[in-house]
Amino acid sequence: MIVKKTKTARFRLGVDVGGTFTDFVLINEATGELFREKCLTTPDDPVVGIMNGVARLQAAGVVKPEDIKGVAHATTLVTNTLIERKGAKTGLLATEGFRDIIELGSDMRYDMYDLAIEFPEPLVERALRLGIHERMAATGESLAAPSATEVRKQVRALLKQGVTSIAVSFLHSYRSPAHERQVLKLMRKEFPGVAVSISSVVAPEIREFERTVTVIANAYVQPVVRSYLQRFEKTMAAARIKAPILVMLSNGGMTTPKVSAEVPIRLIESGPAAGVLSACHAGARINEPNLLAFDMGGTTAKACFIEDGKPAFTGQFEAARVKRQFRGSGMPLKVPSVEMIEIGAGGGSIARLDGTGLLKVGPDSSGADPGPACYGRGGQSPAVTDADLLLGYLDPGYFLGGDMALDLDGATAALRALGKRCGLDVTATAAGIAQVVNQNMATAIRIHAAERGKDYRRSSLFAFGGAGPVHAYEIARILRMARIICPLGAGTNSAYGLLAAPVAVDLSRSYNVSLDRIDWPRLNALYADMEAEARRMLSDAGVKAPKLVRSADVRFVGQGFELHAAVPGGKLAARATSAIEASFHEVYKSVYEEVPGTLPVEAITWRLRASGPDPVVSATFGVAPAKRKSRPARRAFFPELRKFVVTPVYDRYALKASDTIQGPAIVEERESTAVIGPRGRARIDKDLNLVIDIQP
Repeated sequence: MIVKKTKTARFRLGVDVGGTFTDFVLINEATGELFREKCLTTPDDPVVGIMNGVARLQAAGVVKPEDIKGVAHATTLVTNTLIERKGAKTGLLATEGFRDIIELGSDMRYDMYDLAIEFPEPLVERALRLGIHERMAATGESLAAPSATEVRKQVRALLKQGVTSIAVSFLHSYRSPAHERQVLKLMRKEFPGVAVSISSVVAPEIREFERTVTVIANAYVQPVVRSYLQRFEKTMAAARIKAPILVMLSNGGMTTPKVSAEVPIRLIESGPAAGVLSACHAGARINEPNLLAFDMGGTTAKACFIEDGKPAFTGQFEAARVKRQFRGSGMPLKVPSVEMIEIGAGGGSIARLDGTGLLKVGPDSSGADPGPACYGRGGQSPAVTDADLLLGYLDPGYFLGGDMALDLDGATAALRALGKRCGLDVTATAAGIAQVVNQNMATAIRIHAAERGKDYRRSSLFAFGGAGPVHAYEIARILRMARIICPLGAGTNSAYGLLAAPVAVDLSRSYNVSLDRIDWPRLNALYADMEAEARRMLSDAGVKAPKLVRSADVRFVGQGFELHAAVPGGKLAARATSAIEASFHEVYKSVYEEVPGTLPVEAITWRLRASGPDPVVSATFGVAPAKRKSRPARRAFFPELRKFVVTPVYDRYALKASDTIQGPAIVEERESTAVIGPRGRARIDKDLNLVIDIQP
C-alpha cells in the first residue's frame, strides 16, 4: 500500500464484501487522497474479514477510527445465502389452493430441447407451505377475510416444524394489501420472535409466481442479514468507528441498515451495482458515456451496458440459476436492480469435465477458503486463477502486492491432474480453461446485446474486479471491441463506487390499465402513497427533499413483456397520456427499430425512484510513484500467437499520464493485473486509467 500523510482528518470508507475478497477504499474528503486495501473474505463471518482490512488501514497509519465520518457497505451475503441454501427455515402462508405456485412456475421452459430440464428447488418444502382461507378480488374487493383463528393454527403448525421465518403471499395482494397486513399485525403481536415478510411490502406487483418467489426469498435471508448487520454495527462501534453506516441496494442507491434489514432481498446485487456506478463516474470524467462495464472477481463475472452515462435498470433479477447461461433457469425476483447479466466464472471457479467429457468451468467456486490450488490453503481442484498463473499472467510473488504468495507447484499439480483426464499437457489444459471462460463470457454478452438491441462494438469495455483486466483483452478481441479501459485500483473498483452512490429507493405499485382508460384520481393517489413512503424511508438517512422520478412498465395490449416509459411529475391528468405513450414509442423504437403503428398501449406497473443528492467525490487519483517502470520480464501465453513469449512487465504505480505501452505487455498493480495482447497499444490518461486500443 502507498501511504501518504494527510492534513485534515475526515474520511469516508467504502467496504465491498465479495465471495473471495473484501475490498476497501478510503477517501480523505479534505485532500481527495485515496487509500486501497484488499484482504480475503472470511465466509463463516464476513465481519471478521472487514475488521481485518480496517485494522490494516489503521496499522499503516492511514486513518484513526474516530476520523472515519461515514461508512458505505456492499455485501454478497444475500446471494451466497440463496446459492448455498444457508438461510432460515422458512414457511409460507398462501391463499388456499395456491401454495404450489412456486413449483408450477410460469410454464416456460428455458431450454425446450432438454428432456431432463432442471429448475431451482423451492426454498420452502411443500410440507411448510400452508393455505389460508381468504380471497381478495382482482378489483381489490375483499371477498373472504382471513380468520385469526386459522392463522394462529397454521403459524403454530409451522413453528412446531422448526420454522423461524414466515412469508405471506395472498392472491391479488398487490391490488389491496388489507388481508396480508391483518396477518402481519396478528403475528407481530402474538408471535414476536418470528420473522415475517408480506408480499405487499416486498414486491407489490402483479404476477403471482414471481411475487411469491420474491417474498419467500426475502423471508429466507432476512434473519441472516438482520443478524449480520446488527453484528457489523456493534463491531464497528466497539472499534471506535461510530460513523453512520449506509448499505448499497441492487438499484445502485444507498439506505440505512434498518431499512435494508426489512427487505434484505433488495441487497442481492449490492456489490456489482456499486461497480457499475464507479464505471459511470469514471466514464463521465473522461468523456466516455457509452461503456460495457465488465466486473470479474473471485466468484463470478458480470456485465452491464451504460449508455449516455447511465446504466440500464430492470424491475426483475434472476438468482441462483441452475444453468448460468440460461435465463429462466433461476429464481425470478421482483427486485429493482441495475441490469447486469452474469456472464461467466470468476477467478475461483473450478474447472472440470462434464458427463460428456467436455471441459467446463464453474459455476462451483473454491471461494476464499480453501480457494484455488495456488492459494496453498488446501484447495485441490484447478480454478481459473491457477490457469492464469500457469499462463504467466500473474506473478506468484506479487499477488496482493506480495502479501499473499501463490503456489505455482500446487497450481501445476491441479492442472496436470485435470489434463490427464482430458488427454492434454499442463499448458494446453490451462489455455483451454482460459479459452472456455473467455468464450463463455463473450457469448453471454452477445446474447444479452441481441436481446436488448444493443451494439456493444460502439462501447468501450470498462474492465475491473481482480480478474477483469486479466481477461478483458481476449474478450474484447473476440467481440471485436476496439477499446478497453482499466481504472487504477481495478480490483477495488466496486468499493470506490460505494463512495459515489446517492441514497435512493425504488418503489412500485401494479395497476393494469389501458392508457386511454386511466382512473387519474386513483393513479395520483397511488403516486402520493409511494412518495410519502419514499420520504419516510429516506428521512432516516438524512434526505429531506428527495428527487422524484416516475416511470411505468408499458406494453402494447396483448404483449407479454414490458418496457420502461417515463411518467410526468406533478398532478396527473388526461394530458399525460400522450407523454407516456410518446416515451414508450421512443424506447420501443430504440430496442426494436420500428413501432408497429398506432396500437393501443397499456401500463402494468407504476414506479417511483426517490434519491438524495449525489455525493461529491473529489478524488485526486494520484499515487506515490515507484522508482522503476519495468519489472522483470516473464514468459506469458497469448492465444493470438499460440505460444509463450517473453513479455515486458510494468509497474502500474510508476506509470504517469501520457505514458504509452505497446503490447504484448503486462501491467501489474497490487489489486489486479492487466494483460495487453500483441495488437494492443495502451496509454495512461489524466485519471491514470489504462486505456488499451486494439489495432485492426
